[in-house]
Amino acid sequence: MTATKRQKYPTPTPLFDTFKNLRDSVLPASYQESYQRHDLAKAIAFLNQYSGSDGTFRAYRRELERLLHWCWLVVNKSILSLERQDIEHYILFCQKPPAAWIGTHVVPRFKKNADGERIPNPKWRMFVATTSKANAKLGIKAIAKQYRLSDKSLREIFTITSSFYTYCVNDKSISINPVLLIRQKSKYFRTSQISKQVMKLSDKQWQYCLAAAEQLAKADPKHHERTVFMLNLLYLLYLRISELVAKPKWTPVMSHFFQDAQEFWWFITTGKGNKERLVTVSDTMLEALKRYRCHLDLTPLPKRNDDFPLIPKLRGQGPITSERDIRHIMQLCFDKACASLREKNLDDEADSLEYATVHWLRHTGISDDINKRQRPMAHVRDDAGHNSILTTDKYNDAALKERYLSGKTKSVT
Repeated sequence: MTATKRQKYPTPTPLFDTFKNLRDSVLPASYQESYQRHDLAKAIAFLNQYSGSDGTFRAYRRELERLLHWCWLVVNKSILSLERQDIEHYILFCQKPPAAWIGTHVVPRFKKNADGERIPNPKWRMFVATTSKANAKLGIKAIAKQYRLSDKSLREIFTITSSFYTYCVNDKSISINPVLLIRQKSKYFRTSQISKQVMKLSDKQWQYCLAAAEQLAKADPKHHERTVFMLNLLYLLYLRISELVAKPKWTPVMSHFFQDAQEFWWFITTGKGNKERLVTVSDTMLEALKRYRCHLDLTPLPKRNDDFPLIPKLRGQGPITSERDIRHIMQLCFDKACASLREKNLDDEADSLEYATVHWLRHTGISDDINKRQRPMAHVRDDAGHNSILTTDKYNDAALKERYLSGKTKSVT
């Protein structure tokens, strides 16, 4: 399957909208075979299982959409007729898709037309080439021909595709899961003995981010007292960005801060896998909560029935619903911190901070609690919502530090 031939495949259009609009999914006019209608119905039934988690739904939607288009446009087969060798060919295809199937920035799948109807967005592409935040600031754009499928994305293809076929086996649509027949999946992955580095802020970067948020709040309290509060939530409570925004089945509100019978303060949130967890609220976090609520002309601490949004919109009513808005707000803070670092000739720190994402704040909070404050690992695990202590242990710098120090003074004599 050469690159030249791949260019001839029609450019796919999105099949699935948001979960709310999933039942309205229809085949594009170019797809009218009976097996395609059956495939679509099977995929919708499978995706309907994932209403509880936006992130999981989006990941499963993406992989099913890719597989369906490959089946219909490239090999002209039903998704239910694939065999082991077909899956292997599909994996190779995903590693080097046609240039026309690759975008250089993320766009919405659907948009509204003049009549208010949701229609497929012609600019949407199934694969997206990306560039780093630092390169984007320098005006260096992503290039489609430089697209590369990461190991993480490749593993998701195997996992999600296998999950779909297991579903089909269970409902007797097929007799065997073709993904399970691939015995040497490891040949598709790079192996490494190097533990993945936890991406976090240095002490200096974190202090400059705090100072930047305070400066923003002093200059414009209406907009940036909220920024200070959010920074505290992300760092002190280890929250993920998805845990700050309102979702169909979970809206963070002020009463999610509460005091138990022992007068201990906790925060309840819903994280990965739609799992609720309790997070310890420190004295510092409690003070940050009081400060923000007083700014909003609310009582210093919430009552059990306080349904005021945790992160309210500044324009209009209700809670923030967009993760993109959160990223934009935090990026203002990062940018100001970078500028301050450069003013102090701390260019190396600023260069590193250019790459920071909001998720680094969660990593920084976890890492600082383990390495600086010596919190028990099990307590950090539960507050962070990790399924295993092994995940939490990745944040422990002690073993790496000891290893480095023991080898630092080696010599040839």
